[in-house]
Amino acid sequence: MPHAPCPMPHAPCPMPNAPIPYSAMQKSVEETTFTAVASPEDEANQEARNPEIHPVTDADIIAYLRQNAKIAEFATQAERQALVLACCEQFQIQVSDEEWQAAGDAFRQDNKLLGIQETMAWLNQQRISVEEWSEGVRVKLLEQKLKEHLFGASIDGTYMSDRDKYQRVALSQILVTDLGTAWKVVQMLREGHSSFCALALQYSKGKQSQNNGGFVGLRYLVELLPEIADAIKEAKEAEIIGPIQTKLGYHVLRVEKWFPSELTTAVREQIMNALFEMWLHNLKKSQMENNS
Repeated sequence: MPHAPCPMPHAPCPMPNAPIPYSAMQKSVEETTFTAVASPEDEANQEARNPEIHPVTDADIIAYLRQNAKIAEFATQAERQALVLACCEQFQIQVSDEEWQAAGDAFRQDNKLLGIQETMAWLNQQRISVEEWSEGVRVKLLEQKLKEHLFGASIDGTYMSDRDKYQRVALSQILVTDLGTAWKVVQMLREGHSSFCALALQYSKGKQSQNNGGFVGLRYLVELLPEIADAIKEAKEAEIIGPIQTKLGYHVLRVEKWFPSELTTAVREQIMNALFEMWLHNLKKSQMENNS
């Protein structure tokens, strides 16, 4: 098995301890000398007001997840990872020491863990060891290599057959919970009684759209809810569309700008992830049927 990447291959040399100035030492002695001594009764009352809180253990965390009905979500993720690792073993996909170290270095750069202190503080915050972090890096790298092995050669063909889905659109929306309000917003927009931004601030229940005056950012059509993607795919820039009903409520939409479809690195990654998740879903479904 390859060696785990060192989390801080170029850790800075710590500075030698600097001498403490005499004035600082004198101040410390004076503060110590004149600090009032608490009585036993005061200490007892303080302890009663501030009960001791012990750090939670791994068992406490598991218990919390079970009590709050959240453990199934993490169990599903653990099952997914086990399936990915089993597939990597089946296809004899491995990670070299160089790949592992490079992935670890990239992780630290991305998360600004540039020195030993930052790295160790982050590990302590995450409640994990260096070995556990390194294994997580290896697993992510294995998954990426599995995706490339299975679907790397088919990305271009998939893109060409569905390229319209990968158009980008700058989109604004006002999301409301009832149809009457949605039509009221549409009428005010079409009659020019108020701006889209003002109505989003007043009516939208979507946090992002309300905070940004309705603008929800640049999106690929394939990322949108199917009802919204179908409704806007033929729309012109600045056109008001809606109301469109989805599971989230009623959407009033405006297309700000269209961008041409292009097979960028981000689009390539998105296509590969979609193909991979579908493949995993079908594989798991097949296994469940065989075991039933």
